[in-house]
Amino acid sequence: MSTTFTPIQEIGREKLLEKLKTYKGAEVGAVIHAAGDDAAVIKASADKLQLLSSDSFVEGADFDPTYMPFTHFGYKMVTAVVSDIIAMNGEPKGLLVNLALPNRMSVEMIEQLYEGIDRACKQFGMAILGGDLTGNHQNAVFSLTVQGEVAEVDLVTRSNAKQGDAICVTGDVGAAVAGLRILMREKKFWQEHGDQQSQPDLGDYKFVVERQLLPVARLDVIKTLRAHDVTPTAMIDLSKGIIKEVTSLCRQSDLGAHLYQAAVPVAVETRQVADEMEEDVDKYALFGGEDYELIFTLPEKDVDHFIKHFNDFSVIGRMTPKEDGLILQTAEGDLIGFDELS
Repeated sequence: MSTTFTPIQEIGREKLLEKLKTYKGAEVGAVIHAAGDDAAVIKASADKLQLLSSDSFVEGADFDPTYMPFTHFGYKMVTAVVSDIIAMNGEPKGLLVNLALPNRMSVEMIEQLYEGIDRACKQFGMAILGGDLTGNHQNAVFSLTVQGEVAEVDLVTRSNAKQGDAICVTGDVGAAVAGLRILMREKKFWQEHGDQQSQPDLGDYKFVVERQLLPVARLDVIKTLRAHDVTPTAMIDLSKGIIKEVTSLCRQSDLGAHLYQAAVPVAVETRQVADEMEEDVDKYALFGGEDYELIFTLPEKDVDHFIKHFNDFSVIGRMTPKEDGLILQTAEGDLIGFDELS
């Protein structure tokens, strides 16, 4: 037994994950990819691959029941885990749900959670396969595992981007963070003024609040890609912000990237929240998370072809040689380098 004690915060989440990836268990021929991508990949048949991914959600860290209805959070959990399958260009098929619950949670609360899970599963064409239920002393912990599939020829990972490929992002970004900022502000107001005050009117913030509470995984994107015979060279879902996700693509593909800040798509409603909060909307877009859009890379010819059939995406940069690193060109033309690739 080791006598050393290194606090986890000293090395951080990413470096801890890198350490854990060295533990691979037994070699199994059917396993094509294990840790390191959005989902594990297992050979299922001559031309089909099985995809597996899981996520855990801890009360107080990943969700706050004060402003997160259980029905909404059930839906959001499914979005989060399904998005990993979609990022591999696959389609979700089945879901396992494991719950660790404290005594203060009621049957009705868990039924509400499952109402949201059930709604999302129906939307994404996925069966609930079962799971497990146990107790927990303090906070609730939910763990979801999703199984999906993809034809072997259609599999997309993070590691096959090519120099010169366009970096594309679907939809708009930063809205989920804007919604979270509004909800946190309203929670603080409620705590300071108590029950005598009426419930907050969030009507003016409907767009951003819904993007925080009820994000939708972009299954429509991969179906459209497939319908028009376009396959990204690399892809990742947007759960931790553009800089983090593009960094992952760079590391896995052994490349650098040049991003254009002015090209990053941000909704008007998101900008309005940032202005109201007197905060930088670019930080919402570049470093925020939980938008669950897709970032993918395409050769230029495929961009020109795809944009004729699908216009809900933006080109925000290019893949560059590794030695160039990760560079952000601001709207003013300044160049900002990031050391995440080192």
